[in-house]
Amino acid sequence: MTLGEAKVGSTVRVEKIEGDGAYKRRIMDMGITKGTELYIRKVAPLGDPVEITVRGYELSVRKNDAQCVIVR
Repeated sequence: MTLGEAKVGSTVRVEKIEGDGAYKRRIMDMGITKGTELYIRKVAPLGDPVEITVRGYELSVRKNDAQCVIVR
């Protein structure tokens, strides 16, 4: 399952980040790293962006970016 497919109100754990080196680095710089727990706070009405809580702060992630984060 990807971060973009996770249900609102659920807590998920990052398994893998897909993409090339620079793209992965940008995601990881936001605090989304392997093993990190993410809480899905809300999704905008049209599905973009996804608002999550990661490491104690709120973060909005574009749907394209959320599709590259594999979670369980």
